Amino acid sequence: MAASAQRNIDFYSVVLGQRVVKVTVNFDDPGTYHLYYGDQVGSPGTVMTHFPWQGAARGVRGNGEAVATAYSIAAASLDYWRERLSEHGFVPTESQRFGHTVLSAEDPDGTLIELIVDERAAGLDVPVPWPASPVPAQHALQGFHSVTLWVGSVKPIADLLVGQLGFEAAGQDTDPEGTRYRFRGAGAGVGLYVDAVERPGKPRGRFGAGSIHHVALRTVDDSEQAEYMATLKQAGYQPTPVQDRQYFHSIYFREPNGVLFEIATDAPGFDADESVDELGSHLMLPEWFESKRAAIEQRVPRVVNHEYNVEIGGGTSGRPVQAVSPAQSSESTAPRQPTQARDADTLRAGRPLSEARVALILVHGRGGSAADILQLTDVWNQSVYAYLAPQAPSLAGQGPSWYPQSFLAPVEQNQPALGTALGRLEALMAELAAAGIPAERVMLGGFSQGACLVSEFVARHPQRYGGVFVYSGGLITLEHSGNLAGTPIFMGNSDQDAHVPLERFQQSAALFTALGGKVDARVYPGMPHTIVQEELDAVGRMMQALAFESV
Repeated sequence: MAASAQRNIDFYSVVLGQRVVKVTVNFDDPGTYHLYYGDQVGSPGTVMTHFPWQGAARGVRGNGEAVATAYSIAAASLDYWRERLSEHGFVPTESQRFGHTVLSAEDPDGTLIELIVDERAAGLDVPVPWPASPVPAQHALQGFHSVTLWVGSVKPIADLLVGQLGFEAAGQDTDPEGTRYRFRGAGAGVGLYVDAVERPGKPRGRFGAGSIHHVALRTVDDSEQAEYMATLKQAGYQPTPVQDRQYFHSIYFREPNGVLFEIATDAPGFDADESVDELGSHLMLPEWFESKRAAIEQRVPRVVNHEYNVEIGGGTSGRPVQAVSPAQSSESTAPRQPTQARDADTLRAGRPLSEARVALILVHGRGGSAADILQLTDVWNQSVYAYLAPQAPSLAGQGPSWYPQSFLAPVEQNQPALGTALGRLEALMAELAAAGIPAERVMLGGFSQGACLVSEFVARHPQRYGGVFVYSGGLITLEHSGNLAGTPIFMGNSDQDAHVPLERFQQSAALFTALGGKVDARVYPGMPHTIVQEELDAVGRMMQALAFESV
């Protein structure tokens, strides 16, 4: 992730000499650029991509994420790159790794970039030289060498890479952070190595500018990807459905340390919508976003691709480059100011409110925690949202709970705790409204007792919401009036849930429908009191639809 689109382009295209092969948007967040850098044609094994969240706070490296990306360079280029990075204001450091010299520097957002002397990359068909690169051809980066992960335990990484994906263990080396283990992919070419540094007991990373969101592994085509998906499912991983990314098809999954992986196909390729000669010259949108082009062009900041010297985004796409004063620039460097005091007992993730267009309030169940339910956001992988998860207080003898009795008990038996809990949700909605995120761009959802609380809140405050989901829950009371104005509502429940009787679930679905909600209520025979993948997928689609509507 980057904090400035233009600064990101200037570093990767001008300093590193990588071609901007595609300027598009994050398909899960069409108000944010997705910038692709690579060789002349965007060959697999050369492409690094960035999501610029303008003004985003700096992330913190930690376990459960990739922390560095390494390119190969020729031995004769080491002095050139040491001098080039220094001339542009970056401070490279030098070290040895597996017998090879490593030159390391941070990009402007703190992403660690490494250049590794490795002559084995010479003579390959990839990378394809970019004739207009500001870096002389003899010193050009030679594609990816490796990626470095920080993990609490290397065993899950070995189980995944060696046990499921065809890698082989390739040795270990000392590292300032712990022991570095290397794994080598099958075949020849670039980008063959994954390094994992084992750091037991060290804290997890905090996502922000400079963080690496995920690591992509290539596969030849859809059929091979389907084989990997089947293998991963059988091994207990939970890969997402195939995502159409226009230039490739992707699945995503996390390994037990928390590292997010993508498996992406080589095809269709970056020339699917632009000729090779014009790659990176326009803001390219998938067909399903074309109807929103004018709004998207206005929302994304003005940037310049120096290869063509034309402006992109900011409402001026295609215009020859003109000087822009700081007062006119669409990129603000001013620090974000909080909109109002925040609830200290609410955990937050995703976009800061000052940057978000949509938000999701997540409510945990009895005995659960805000941290637990926030983990669902890893499954949905929707970076456009601000996530808010209130933490229930601990009630005597029960642990965290929103109210003491069953949701079917007389209301007075759950007071005053129930009223306080509903007030917490009302305060969060007010905070979002004050930050410029109205109810129609807010989703609310929960599991079990949290789902009951969300249901009751929505029924007592009927209006158009961005969406509602009820995982194994139902309404606390059944006498409500008002208009939900077509709010999409997903509800999922077992036919034999000991906590949420099927009859109450069906009554709740019927009442939401009568209030004008667009209800999708699903009953899962024999399902225990839990959340299943079909429910997660349904809510993921709701979230994507709302993100698109919000542009």
